[in-house]
Amino acid sequence: MLQLQQTLTGYPAAGVQYLLLANESLLLYSSADAVIILNARTLALVRVLAFWEAFPGTIHSKERISCLSVDSGMKLIVAATKSRLAAWSLSDTQHDTWRIHSTLVLPEDHNVTALDIKAGLLAVGCGNEISVYTLLLENDLPTWSKKWAAITSTPILLNFAPSLMYIATVSKNDNAVRLYSTTSGRQTQLIPHPRPVLKLSWRRSQASSRDDLILYSITSDATLRIFFPVLDAPDYLQLHASLDLYASLPFSVVDQIDSTISSAFWLDRKTVEQVLTNILSDPTQVDEARNKRIKEIKDDGWDLFLRVLGDGSIVITAVANIDSRPPTFLQHFTLQQSQPSIFTNPPSYLYVLPNPNPAMLTLLTCPPLMSMDLAASAFFDAQSHGLRINSLCLEPIPEEEAELIRFIRTPEGKGVGALRVGGGGEIWQIKERGTKLIRSGSWDQADFVVVLANGYAFATYSKSNGLVKLHSSPLQTVLVPNIESLFTMPSSSRYELILGIATDFTIVQIQATDAPSLTIIGQHRLPLPYTPRFILPVDPMAWGSPRNWAERDVLLSISEGGEITFWVPEANAGKGWRCTRIVRTGRSGFRKVRCSSAKKTALIVESSQGDELTIWDSLESEFSSGLEYCGEYSELILDLDWSSTPDMQSILAVGYAHRVDILCQQRMTYFADSPGWGLCRTIDISSFTPFPISDSIWLAHGSFLVAAGQQMYLFSDPPSDQRDTESLLEYVARQNGPLDDYHPQMLLQCLIWDKIELVKEIIVDMARAFLNKDDKPNVKNLHPLPVERFFQTDQTNQGGVNKRQYKLLFNGTMTPSEGDNEIIFSRPLVTRLIECLELHQLPDLSPNEQAHLIMLIQATLDIDEQRRALDSNGLRYLTSMKSFYILNSRAVPTNTANGALPKQSARRERLRYRDMIWAFHSESQELLLEASTAACSGKMTWSDARALGVAIWLNSGDSLRAQFEVIARNEYMAGDVRDPTACSLFYFALGKVKLVQGLWRQAAWHREQTVMLKFLGNDFTAPRWRTAALKNAFALLSKQRFEYAAAFFLLGGSLKDAVNVCTKQLGDFQLAVALARIVEQSNEGQVLQGILKGTVLPIAFELGNRWLGSWAFWLLHRRDLAVRILLTPLQDISAAFDLTITEIGEPHYDDPGLALLFSQLRSKTLQAAKGTSEISGRAEFNFVSQMARIFCRMGCHVLALDLVRSWSFPRPSTAIRESRMSSISDNLVSPIPSRPLFPLEPGPRRRSSIMIDIDITSLPPTRKGSPNRPADENGYIETIPEESDFLARQAGLGNLMKSAKHDVNVPEFDMNAFF
Repeated sequence: MLQLQQTLTGYPAAGVQYLLLANESLLLYSSADAVIILNARTLALVRVLAFWEAFPGTIHSKERISCLSVDSGMKLIVAATKSRLAAWSLSDTQHDTWRIHSTLVLPEDHNVTALDIKAGLLAVGCGNEISVYTLLLENDLPTWSKKWAAITSTPILLNFAPSLMYIATVSKNDNAVRLYSTTSGRQTQLIPHPRPVLKLSWRRSQASSRDDLILYSITSDATLRIFFPVLDAPDYLQLHASLDLYASLPFSVVDQIDSTISSAFWLDRKTVEQVLTNILSDPTQVDEARNKRIKEIKDDGWDLFLRVLGDGSIVITAVANIDSRPPTFLQHFTLQQSQPSIFTNPPSYLYVLPNPNPAMLTLLTCPPLMSMDLAASAFFDAQSHGLRINSLCLEPIPEEEAELIRFIRTPEGKGVGALRVGGGGEIWQIKERGTKLIRSGSWDQADFVVVLANGYAFATYSKSNGLVKLHSSPLQTVLVPNIESLFTMPSSSRYELILGIATDFTIVQIQATDAPSLTIIGQHRLPLPYTPRFILPVDPMAWGSPRNWAERDVLLSISEGGEITFWVPEANAGKGWRCTRIVRTGRSGFRKVRCSSAKKTALIVESSQGDELTIWDSLESEFSSGLEYCGEYSELILDLDWSSTPDMQSILAVGYAHRVDILCQQRMTYFADSPGWGLCRTIDISSFTPFPISDSIWLAHGSFLVAAGQQMYLFSDPPSDQRDTESLLEYVARQNGPLDDYHPQMLLQCLIWDKIELVKEIIVDMARAFLNKDDKPNVKNLHPLPVERFFQTDQTNQGGVNKRQYKLLFNGTMTPSEGDNEIIFSRPLVTRLIECLELHQLPDLSPNEQAHLIMLIQATLDIDEQRRALDSNGLRYLTSMKSFYILNSRAVPTNTANGALPKQSARRERLRYRDMIWAFHSESQELLLEASTAACSGKMTWSDARALGVAIWLNSGDSLRAQFEVIARNEYMAGDVRDPTACSLFYFALGKVKLVQGLWRQAAWHREQTVMLKFLGNDFTAPRWRTAALKNAFALLSKQRFEYAAAFFLLGGSLKDAVNVCTKQLGDFQLAVALARIVEQSNEGQVLQGILKGTVLPIAFELGNRWLGSWAFWLLHRRDLAVRILLTPLQDISAAFDLTITEIGEPHYDDPGLALLFSQLRSKTLQAAKGTSEISGRAEFNFVSQMARIFCRMGCHVLALDLVRSWSFPRPSTAIRESRMSSISDNLVSPIPSRPLFPLEPGPRRRSSIMIDIDITSLPPTRKGSPNRPADENGYIETIPEESDFLARQAGLGNLMKSAKHDVNVPEFDMNAFF
């Protein structure tokens, strides 16, 4: 997922060097102020060394490295810029880590012109001087000490002899080679040459016991000369051979060559001989004809020299007898000549290096910078495949030496421009599915650039003359003064539309064509009542999308107050711009803003903790502020850039100095509070370059381009046939796209929304696909269900599912074929499927998700077996409770640092209030209590009861008292120590003081036993002892023994003080509610009402938890508000209840279960119906739309479609048929009317009765629901138009109450009415 595919690191400015390591060979060269290190064979980037790492003051100074030298023995690299030298060394402990070794500063007028380093000796040539330094350690720090200096003409080449006894130099001003003694600095010999010397090298002796002085030199006419001494003068070099073009080829052949230009190189004898030895020792090499030549080269000890001619042909010359002692006459002859194949021009540098294949060599050339594989057997046999290109770099251009400033791309990302310091730059095209960049053009000077036509054209703008130039043939220009930004927008033609923002925020539209032509087609300002702070282009992120580009947002404007407005151009360019949507962020002081065409906006605002990153969705409403993510980052954020998957799943790149974090939308889960965005990939360039990131940008095919210094780095996914992991786009789609049918979140939502038969069908399909011969799951065998299947209710499918069972019931027999071919949902099938899933991990599920899946499969079986005993809300609670324990058992606490986004949530302390409310509205609470106790291993303590919300959802007071006594006993029995203080609070609430006294008699080990036995022996019905208990309670408060203090408050008869301790000191309002309900033995007590009003509701409003608020209002008998709080802003609810709330949290409309609860409660009672009538139809529509969006964010797109498809928006009628009303008043025969009197039926299903929880007789007469008009003979009921929706609902409620007054006296139930 997003690997480094291509590095554009500049071109060698002054030749190349190499460094041989144990496992690889490195290629080194200087580019601007950096040293580039590449793998010699693949030319893959290894490391970039910046000169300013050693001298920070030189950063951005535009100084270039003039000289570079490498010491392979000590693994040192030395580079020079003017009079400064820096050395890097390869770490011995950390692989591939280069560190600053040392520095050397010369006098200011000593600009370095030549360098060489070997075995701790450093030769420096500068001006009119050559000097040698030795490496010393002072206080464990390496330092350079000058050994000697000699006056000489400006040296351009320096080279130590292998024995370190001599150093050879070449001067800029003459054609001589000078030899100096390394020990004394005395010049020992001057070797004149007829032409300037370009290259100089000492030949390494093949015998380890000899230090022969053998020198190669190459002059400008490509003549290679061999110097070495004779026996009479062992320290004096003499010319023994001269190899020019005529020495390699006959005169007749040379005369036929068009160009006599050539380049000559020596092939390192030791490296070549090692490969020849490997070939001869390889038993698989059985071709004797080929081996004969190989053996001849090795046995005769020939030195090989390679010459590249002007036409690209290669000539190999062999020289014999160089190692003979005494030296005899050297023999040289042409070994072979190959036809032009690879080279177009003779290179300046060529090196032969080891290859990973022991039978091959690596050949490096520059220019062009190219790596080749040389197969020795085939090459020396003159085979065409003996030399093959392995890697090739692009040709250099001067502009690439300047630092990059920023990128500019085409809207679809297939072309990109790189703007550099000084105004120059290049145009690049993305090829091979995002894995390669190809240069297509360049410019010299511009302030703004736009790339057109997939990178085949571009236009520039210069502020100095105000001209926009289309670089075509001929050049096209148009005058547009005072432009501050220039960008493009997609158009239907080949060329994109060019947009310019002027200093007065005028938007200029410029059309380019193939003609070529450049024309201004519009100049308009945005129709805003204020001056915007920014006008920015929208990132056209959805490349490859089939949608019409013309329908996309093009611009966004931002006000000082944080209002973001999106704009599209009118179809007629002369009409300006049209606003499509507005988002109010409430932020100000923006430092950076980026918006995508999917209406996702990222904002950077400076804060006291660092940078605040917020991500906004423009689809805001009263149910969504649009804020999707908010994070604080201590590290400075430098760049933002958008992309997306083809199905519009957004991806955001957040750039820092040395890394880029790639964030993607995270699928919402039903149980975890995971953020809306998560980190999916980090691109960190600090491991291979010290340069900070100047810009980064998304390109086509999900590739990502990073600029740092003068270099560019292209990251992309490898081709599908070369990668073993999923691509970035596939990963993002999996993280946020539609879920598979068998995903646990999909199954969970289906269970919650009463689609149990559908879940059973999915489980059966899983068994059919997974339970094969070897029981190894194969998800490819699992086919998704048709979308229409999700639209069907359990009642619709019950007949089809049970058809076979009914047939068996009435026929009594079943054919063997039916039993063999059909798989039915049963306990044996589920057991076998679970065993299979426990042994094999599904590929697209995490271990947590698979454990959740297994739990849901088991829960579905339990639910199916208990469906007659448990209602739907009970099943929802049971499923959530099992998920709670499963996820807690597998949760691992995660730490977040520096804005990193957690992948998992940590262990939860309790069920969500949502799940508790399902149990509260369930009619099978005794079964739920049994299941809850079983989940606690049969020993429920108060921490378990609080986690499960037993005090919240258990309606029966008697059951609560009985369970409280069980909790008290378990608290006492918990652990090895039987401590009466652990259970005193619970027993005192139950009024069992004597039982606690008995427990104290058994606590002989407790130091308070005597005091407590004496104190509990008193009569606490007497005021004196109650007062004593209260005094002890206050004393315990001062000792911070809060739970024990609450117990003594109960002992003293002060329930109010006890619950205050629970809510304020213990922070446990559930315990306070339980104590109030038990002591007051009612759900109507004053203390309980005070807890709900003074503690629970403020907590609900502060957390924005509508579930908790709805429960509190339901207990307070304000069931109208219990319904309204699900949809109405919390400020309005607070005002309606006359409740003083100091803080109201974010409105959490991120749970589709709210729609389910609303559908249940809105017509459950008359009070609830009254609250429903105060909610407008538009608000309900927006609410359902928000729930559908949440379903999509959860990956349950098909359930979102089912929700909006099946939800009804009934219009309340204001006309009631008179005949119907008279029949109700005169002849009531059943409590169930033939039509709903109140037509606000629930969305997913209708209720046929309503509970009256308002004193109807005390209500004032209701007004008529509609103006008087004759009743339609056909029973037509007029509906209220949308603009009168609220009044219509009020009218419908009035009719309902009027009918309810008639329905109060219900006749006795008569079974005969059903027959």
